[in-house]
Amino acid sequence: MSGNRLGKQKHIALVAHDNRKQDLINWVKSKSDILGRQFLCGTGTTAQLISENTGLPVKRFKSGPLGGDQQIGACIANGEVDFMIFFWDPLTSQPHDPDVKALLRIAVLYDIPVAMNQSTADFLLSSALMESEYERNVVDYYSRIRKEHFGGY
Repeated sequence: MSGNRLGKQKHIALVAHDNRKQDLINWVKSKSDILGRQFLCGTGTTAQLISENTGLPVKRFKSGPLGGDQQIGACIANGEVDFMIFFWDPLTSQPHDPDVKALLRIAVLYDIPVAMNQSTADFLLSSALMESEYERNVVDYYSRIRKEHFGGY
């Protein structure tokens, strides 16, 4: 990926909280024809389970609570992840909630598509943009801050 352009093949991060891992695995199985044409990565056990249960190659990062969320956030900032499917558990407090919030903030900051449930993931994967190039609209926050605080310098 170069700059703000998403290529035809997407680099997709797959993340799931413990109570949602099986849901994500089932969803990936049902979409393996599309996902098999993409580059996949994921946090710890989630990546391992998806790979074992689907046969798809999934680059594995650390477990979310052990730094995997930050690793994926860094990949987003470096242009190495340009799409994220994150099946999170809305009913269970997570010990690494601040990490999750930081990951979602980075995803918004770098204007990448994010699905946090199956319906959204289905809509994103069925989009005509899924297998075409796309120019993201990354806001230049540095310029905005300079203008607001320093009068444009």
